[in-house]
Amino acid sequence: MTPLSGSSLSAARRARDLTGSVNGDTVDVLVVGLGVTGAGAALDAAARGLRVVAVDAHDLAFGTSRFSSKLVHGGLRYLASGRLDVAHESAVERGILMERTAPHLVHAQPFVLPLTPLVSRGQAALARAGFHAGDTLRLAARTARATLPAPRRLSVVETLHLAPALRLDGLRGGLLSWDGRLTDDARLVTALARTAGAHGARVLTRVRALELTATGARVRDELTGQEGEIRARAVINAAGVWAGGLVDGVRIRPSRGTHLVLRPESLGPLTAGLHIPVPGETNRFVLVLPQDDGRVYVGLTDEPVDGDIPDVTEPPETDIGFLLDVLCSVLHVPVHRDDVVGAFAGLRPLLDTTPDDADAPPRTADISRRHAVLTSSQGVVTVVGGKLTTYRRMAEDAVDAAVRLRGLAAGPSRTASLPLVGAAAPHVLAALPAPRRLVRRHGTEAPAVLALAERDPRLAEPVLPGYPVTAAEALWAVRHEGALDEEDVLDRRTRIGLVPSDRTAALEAVRALLADAARG
Repeated sequence: MTPLSGSSLSAARRARDLTGSVNGDTVDVLVVGLGVTGAGAALDAAARGLRVVAVDAHDLAFGTSRFSSKLVHGGLRYLASGRLDVAHESAVERGILMERTAPHLVHAQPFVLPLTPLVSRGQAALARAGFHAGDTLRLAARTARATLPAPRRLSVVETLHLAPALRLDGLRGGLLSWDGRLTDDARLVTALARTAGAHGARVLTRVRALELTATGARVRDELTGQEGEIRARAVINAAGVWAGGLVDGVRIRPSRGTHLVLRPESLGPLTAGLHIPVPGETNRFVLVLPQDDGRVYVGLTDEPVDGDIPDVTEPPETDIGFLLDVLCSVLHVPVHRDDVVGAFAGLRPLLDTTPDDADAPPRTADISRRHAVLTSSQGVVTVVGGKLTTYRRMAEDAVDAAVRLRGLAAGPSRTASLPLVGAAAPHVLAALPAPRRLVRRHGTEAPAVLALAERDPRLAEPVLPGYPVTAAEALWAVRHEGALDEEDVLDRRTRIGLVPSDRTAALEAVRALLADAARG
């Protein structure tokens, strides 16, 4: 199957759209930031028939949106803390992604909470009640039971079958629950941007917004250094943790979430993920997340970040040590620091509403994940807060605000029922003539990716020995997914780069592929 008409992003399209946007005619909406919220806003506005330009100083999903836990949460944590509105919104948005807009990218993930001696019977009863309350949220959100199975108690044998690495001593069984899991967060952003492109949006990476006003932005092409103006009737600032640097009056309190990357042999076969309670906390867990590529992620932390915000955040050893300590509390064979082959950290763009005269700021773990849409004194609409699961609602609210503010002629949002590139019903996806792993990354486009390798057998070879990503997928990223260089391919389209040694080993192969693609 060929790509959805108009959805292909490439260097050639970027050049055309850049020429038409900078110092060109006034568009309806300019979106700054191409993380999940900005890409979602670009799609929402374009799907309403508005003329849209969306820019990012780097690449799609360059910031926080590629460093999440890859989960689409149902809002259980917020239910436990009494934030019913956020919990219900999360459950609704999870159902939309799993059943309507991105069933190829979001799947049901089982989790086991092992009942070790560190989990008292009272804590176990509370957790079990919470999981059943989460299932009530699923029902309230009208998500089908076939999409998310019911939680239940597990015997010791069942628990060890799902997670053989658990310590047997004192194990009383486990609690099984289900949530949504993304194949990859950066792939969701890519699908959003491409779907926006199919609806006419101009998606421009490597274009930095230098200054925002109510009527557009002064921008710089980071590839050439040339500057110019993009004029727009409305401007949406979706720059995440960098949003406060573009407008006045927005205070962001970043929170760092760190994950470890382990090889599969570190934990053995994992049929399910793990919820491991954090000692001394009533509603925090370390998550063990097996991935389709064989790696395992372990996360995450929730630590405040002060000072300047870097382009890429380095995970500190304190975070790595904390995660290893909690992980090893339930394992038969400990995982050591040398077993950690990679680590990544993202910054949550939490809205700081702390009064200036407060004695001390709250913990970032206690700051609400409810998003906010603000209008600056310059007339720029800014969307901050929230979380990946609720990106669509955040984008809808931001576009609604821009439409009202500027009196744009546009109808209501359509994105709750608008399938993303590659989406199809589960039975359609299951019948595609392509490997399951490819379908979970590309959906209905998987046969087209596979066809590249069938036409040129060299493209069937993996770009890294022992890792499943093929040269055909890397070439597809360049031709259709907006990848401009090897960093885009390795770090965001394929995620090979999450393990530095793998990145180094694959670099020359990807560079050679890009050179061949440039020659046509």
